[in-house]
Amino acid sequence: MRKKGIGLAALSYDSREILADFSRRHRITYPLLSDVGSATIRRYGILNTVVDEALGPNGKDPRVLADLRMFATGGEVAERHRGIPFPGTFILDRQGRVTSRFFEDYYWERNTTANILLQTALGAPPVAAIQASTPHLELTSYTSDPAVSFGTRFSLVVAVTPKRGIHVYAPGATGYRVVELKVAPQPHVRMLPARYPPSEIYYFAPLKERVATYQKPFTLRLDVTPDATAEARKAFSGTNELLLTGTFDYQACDDKICYNPESLPLTWRVELNPNVAAGSAPAQPAR
Repeated sequence: MRKKGIGLAALSYDSREILADFSRRHRITYPLLSDVGSATIRRYGILNTVVDEALGPNGKDPRVLADLRMFATGGEVAERHRGIPFPGTFILDRQGRVTSRFFEDYYWERNTTANILLQTALGAPPVAAIQASTPHLELTSYTSDPAVSFGTRFSLVVAVTPKRGIHVYAPGATGYRVVELKVAPQPHVRMLPARYPPSEIYYFAPLKERVATYQKPFTLRLDVTPDATAEARKAFSGTNELLLTGTFDYQACDDKICYNPESLPLTWRVELNPNVAAGSAPAQPAR
């Protein structure tokens, strides 16, 4: 991050004394900022109001308890939780203006640093990539991180370069097999829909047809999170690897020929490390 000119700081509502002790015990070398009274947290609009509601007269309401498990704590709420923020990450420029922000639905989860840098185009991660080539395109596939933990959100990335004179069909095209990144589902692993970049219109003069295509290099990305629940940790006990499989589907054409649809098999492997002692993770959150 320093090589990219990026600084790092973390902010919480804890006192300077608590943060100093925490930093010393966990050997944290970046600044931990004390926001006693949650003044900055309130100004940023990220105060966790679920805690206030759970400590109020509606604290036993099942809907409030479900929100509490999702957004604040897996256990009992206490007065010491009042003032915590919804956890997230802000990126600021040198003038202090927010340029990007990242928040997750479940308080236990976090984007990895590499994934944030990837999404903000601040740099590709230094990970091993898989190369594939067909008569129509060149494909490079990799993960944002070589190793992840339970509750960390990372990305599967597929970078595609159509060969000269070739186009592939983008989402929105009809009558053709459009580009699609598919990943096989598996228990305790959540996946967000793949993200597709804007397409460009290709005009096929003989049919007077205008259709959405990719003719230049493009990149697809799909976010993955191993669940941070006790059930997930139990299911993955005895293994230190997360294996994901999928396909990249497409149909390619040139100015004269439309080729048969293709489906390229893909495999991603990441090291899976526990980040807390087994059994200390919260139960499955309400969804």
